[in-house]
Amino acid sequence: MIDQLPDSARRVALLLKERGHPHDVVMLPETGKTSAEAAAGLGCAVAQIAKSILFRRREDDAPVLVIASGANRVDEAKVAARVGALTRADAKFVREKTGYAIGGVCPIGHAVTPVTLIDEDLLALESLWAAAGHPHAVFNLSPQELIELTGAPVVDVTLRENVT
Repeated sequence: MIDQLPDSARRVALLLKERGHPHDVVMLPETGKTSAEAAAGLGCAVAQIAKSILFRRREDDAPVLVIASGANRVDEAKVAARVGALTRADAKFVREKTGYAIGGVCPIGHAVTPVTLIDEDLLALESLWAAAGHPHAVFNLSPQELIELTGAPVVDVTLRENVT
């Protein structure tokens, strides 16, 4: 099965296997580039998609990875308050720093180890799906497995609109 995966997804599958992760990489018939597309393909809630969003830290050009619930918008000010001023990461930066294309950025196995933060809202869910190195590839994991795989802190990164 692993041999039939695209190169970047195979790399993730082997890394997960090395780390003792119990679930296989799954190929979606349609793209999973957006949380809504991935959720539709998996038959799960959008909130269960652990989307990987990469930023560029202004002071040193370090990659900053935020793993957020697919239902949430990331509050860049909250992230910047924790890690320093941010700028947007373009497709070239994402590919260079992660080794993955946008839409397939996995929480692990990056070319350059990013500063990583996990959205606290993910901990309320039993099951998550994350990109596995390719826009059609995903893998299942629990919030605890996400924490163990990344070693990242769990923080509030969600933009919360004030409703009055």
